[in-house]
Amino acid sequence: MYLNNHSFYSLRYGTLSVEALVGQAKSFGIQALALTDINNTMGMVDFVRECRRQGIKPIAGVEFRNQDQLLYVGIARSNTGFRELNEMLTKHNLDDSPYPEEAPEMKDVFMIYPAGSRKYGQLKENEFLGVRLSQVSKLLSSDLRFKQEKLVLMQPVTFRDEEDRYIHQNLCAVAHNELLSRMDPSAFAAVDEFMLPPDRLRAAFVLYPGLLKTTEWLVAECELDFDFSTIKNKKTFTGNAADDRDLLHKLAYDGLQYRYGSDDMRARRRVEEELAIIDKLGFSAYFLITWDVIRYSMSRGFYHVGRGSGANSVVAYCLRITDVDPIELDLYFERFLNPKRSSPPDFDIDYSWKERDEVIDYIFKRYGNRHTALLGTISTFRGKSIYRELGKVHGLPKAEIDELVSNPGKFYNLNKITRHIHELAQHIVDFPNQRSIHAGGILISEEPITNYVALDMPPKGFLTTQWDMYVSEDLVYEKLDILSQRGIGHIKEAADIIKANRRITVDIHQVQQFKEDPKVKDQLRRAETNGCFYIESPAMRGLLRKLRCDNYLTLVAASSIIRPGVAKSGMMREYIHRFHHPESFQYLHPVMQEQLSETYGVMVYQEDVLKVCHHFAGLDLADADVLRRIMSGKKRKQNEFEEIVGRFFENCKARAYPDSVTKEVWRQIESFAGYSFSKAHSASYAVESFQSLYLKAHYPLEFQVAVINNFGGFYHTWVYFNEARRQGGYIHLPCVNNSQYLTSLQDTTIYIGFVHIAGLEERLARHVVEERKKHGNYQGLHDFIDRVKPCIEQIVILIRSGAFAFTGQPKSGLLWEAHLYRKKSKTVEKPSLLFKEQARRYQLPQLDSEPVEDAYDEIELLGFPVSMTDFDLLITKFRGEVQAETMLDHVGQRKRMLGKLVTIKYVKTVRGELMHFGTFVDHRGELFDTVHFPPSLKQYPFQGAGMYLLLGKIVEEFGYPMLEVEKMARMPMRKDPRES
Repeated sequence: MYLNNHSFYSLRYGTLSVEALVGQAKSFGIQALALTDINNTMGMVDFVRECRRQGIKPIAGVEFRNQDQLLYVGIARSNTGFRELNEMLTKHNLDDSPYPEEAPEMKDVFMIYPAGSRKYGQLKENEFLGVRLSQVSKLLSSDLRFKQEKLVLMQPVTFRDEEDRYIHQNLCAVAHNELLSRMDPSAFAAVDEFMLPPDRLRAAFVLYPGLLKTTEWLVAECELDFDFSTIKNKKTFTGNAADDRDLLHKLAYDGLQYRYGSDDMRARRRVEEELAIIDKLGFSAYFLITWDVIRYSMSRGFYHVGRGSGANSVVAYCLRITDVDPIELDLYFERFLNPKRSSPPDFDIDYSWKERDEVIDYIFKRYGNRHTALLGTISTFRGKSIYRELGKVHGLPKAEIDELVSNPGKFYNLNKITRHIHELAQHIVDFPNQRSIHAGGILISEEPITNYVALDMPPKGFLTTQWDMYVSEDLVYEKLDILSQRGIGHIKEAADIIKANRRITVDIHQVQQFKEDPKVKDQLRRAETNGCFYIESPAMRGLLRKLRCDNYLTLVAASSIIRPGVAKSGMMREYIHRFHHPESFQYLHPVMQEQLSETYGVMVYQEDVLKVCHHFAGLDLADADVLRRIMSGKKRKQNEFEEIVGRFFENCKARAYPDSVTKEVWRQIESFAGYSFSKAHSASYAVESFQSLYLKAHYPLEFQVAVINNFGGFYHTWVYFNEARRQGGYIHLPCVNNSQYLTSLQDTTIYIGFVHIAGLEERLARHVVEERKKHGNYQGLHDFIDRVKPCIEQIVILIRSGAFAFTGQPKSGLLWEAHLYRKKSKTVEKPSLLFKEQARRYQLPQLDSEPVEDAYDEIELLGFPVSMTDFDLLITKFRGEVQAETMLDHVGQRKRMLGKLVTIKYVKTVRGELMHFGTFVDHRGELFDTVHFPPSLKQYPFQGAGMYLLLGKIVEEFGYPMLEVEKMARMPMRKDPRES
């Protein structure tokens, strides 16, 4: 009876979750139910699972609409019909075209048009007219009452009750970006679109038994089910499972020789064990496909980092998917793959942001378009976005919306409307809002992915599933994560710049050498890590100094204990203390000493959670991994979590552990597991950090330019230019004769790239470089104007940025010339200009140029001064009583320091009060850190970017100094001459 039901996956329209929709049907004794969301099938897998659970027959369908116009409802007769519907949706998503008013021919799909939209004679064999409850009375006077074999009962369901209907209307207004009061009523669902008991529907259509019979026949004809137990990925790489197994064995043993040599029996045993599990679970093709992607990218000269749980596998290491040795780090393979793991594993492969799309393009072309897709994600209505959307719908002024969004808990009580919005918000929180793209997940499927879902075509240009990774896991897909990362980009670019600037080829894969390099170890110990992947943030710099870190294993640990859970639980400080004083503490339990001696009894990695749950509480490794995944937010089954937690405490009790010990161990697990890294993940990050450190230690200017050109570090760009200057580089203003589009290096001179000039058009900037390459340097301003033909606004920007400083003329004079010069270049090819016409020279008065004015131009256009420093622009000559380098000599003393604000970290105390950690740079270019506790911060808050005088006590923890700020003031700067 119910052939037209909407869940909340009818985005910004439906109000019922899949569970609520099926649950209501169950309560009414409905035995078959169709899900027909609008123009998508994103909820179908969840719907089929829930129907199975509730004992209801699921039917798949789609409601096709162009904007608010309902065209027809397609009902899949079978899984084949479901694929036909998905193919139709996919085609129109690809074309971005409207749906046809007449449904296309489909072999295994019933098409139902709204009664009154088509004539009986127009209907094909598989087409019907759907009659709603509200239309029964009209049948009495219609010829259709004699054609009941083409009529079906189609009572739409969109909401549960009248309250839900109002929520639906709000969602529609959000979808239309319109005031609720101005919405056209036709955009809303009809008032009767809620579920009724089937007997009541039958009673309403008692005069039309033929219609009921047709409806029952159609429902009986439909059958849909999904297999939730077998892997859906491409089954073979070679075309044959046995050949896959043989090839994987061959590659693994070849890689074993490459990685470990021929005599390492421990590594050989580990490879044999892993290959047995991989073969048993049917993942040989998955490993080979990943190897194939790596093989392709390496053949193109692309650099990759394999990380995440995949780095626990020695086979992956031997295939060069990862560069982390699991045996060296004692990594658990069960963290990556185990016989009880209900969801398949995934590899995380990072590429440079410049090269990632080429790798993805290869995967799509290699494995086929309908068989390959990016994973989608579903963003939900959450937090502040709800208040902004509902505020617009209810006509709140922008100021009130901003106030409400800034602090909903505080401002929802402003007036009657804000209170009403707050109440509405509670109803739609976690409703699906929009479809988007997963950060990097890719599915490579044996069957066409349209067997399971329709595909979108986002601006990215690659087909994308309408459902998310959780649904893909339910269907037993294993995703391959192809991710982009700026850190890889700057490592590769640094190597390219070194080759161009110094004629030296650096092999950035020689990580073992980097780990033992004295310059690298010294730089790491001193936390000279500006620009280095993952280890440049103030918190990480501080941790490295506290640990006096100078080796790979300590850096691996640091990469994990910096995570929020460890710090919040107090275990980060405890780890540092135990690291320096290993004799000063007692292990919580002998098992903790046995399993966690490497990390001084502190759970540092996700693997440590597995070890403790397994060896301390007696959970098997597979259950321990399930627990870790649930606590990391990767599973949605609360009952499964509660069962395993129950076993944890029961096992501990059976082992006669004191309750206090069990509770403390559990507290540490609970506070830690949701934020921690796997050891493999931390190790992968540490490898990349060492590559960055090596480049920075030996080729600092090339490295820094690469960081600047990848635009993805922790700090603002000016901080990296400051670091380049600190490393001995000379920073040159943009120059039309020397600068490239990106920043470039000539010997030790760094020319700022045109990309950094605010307001300069990219097209013009690239043309400047191309024209110079073709026809040589520009002789002066007139020559530049003749050849490039820029508009006056762009000329002014270039002059003010210092790009014509090579002429020796002041900027003021150049600006006059640019405006006076009106000679047009002849429209002939440059090589044919045998005789250049002499440009007219203008007699200009003597024009003064002030360095301070130039500096303010640079701040406006580049974001920072180049010709002088920010400190030169201060009114005061005072530079602080103490500089960053000498802070440790003044521990415990109250001192004044002067610095330019670099970054602020916002933190809340246990009392919920706001405090800050600040980072500044002193007049010598050195970084120093500050802490601002709530009392000081309330009295002396930050006042935006700029120069600050700071008074406070210098404190120290494990050899790492900070200024504990008591008072703070933003310093006045010299007046901008341009304002007068």
